[in-house]
Amino acid sequence: MTAIRNRVEKSANAFRSIGEAAAELGLETHVLRYWETKFPRDVKPVKRADGRRLFRPQDIDALRAIQILVHGRGLTLKGAKSLLAEQGLEAVLSGEATLGNATVGSPARELQQTVAKAFNAEMTSSIAPESQERLADALVGLTDLKARLDAMRDKRAA
Repeated sequence: MTAIRNRVEKSANAFRSIGEAAAELGLETHVLRYWETKFPRDVKPVKRADGRRLFRPQDIDALRAIQILVHGRGLTLKGAKSLLAEQGLEAVLSGEATLGNATVGSPARELQQTVAKAFNAEMTSSIAPESQERLADALVGLTDLKARLDAMRDKRAA
């Protein structure tokens, strides 16, 4: 018989090995180990004498919340950590967690939205051609700046 046929369905309260936890979440085992180092307050698997990790149900919930924030909402690990600290696991798992003002109300994003609004069809006709050209240049500059910031953020996250 193969190992798959021998696998027994575990209850929701059972501890899981790192392989079982990774399979349940659809992640790789190295990701769980890395998140364990970055979220020591939320993810604390029990370690056996031989060093193997056993993830408790609350660890699985914490990993699922981190996965929602990082993979689902696109937050960085630092952002996910602060959101979990502010609003808790239950808020994230229930979908009630909201992103803070730091990501929504940043001055650069507000300026970018203001410039983009200026290019609406209704407003474009009432703006002088010189102003339209200046706004177009500003939009190109902001778009370039945003791309460079995103690249640096991705580089730091890796």
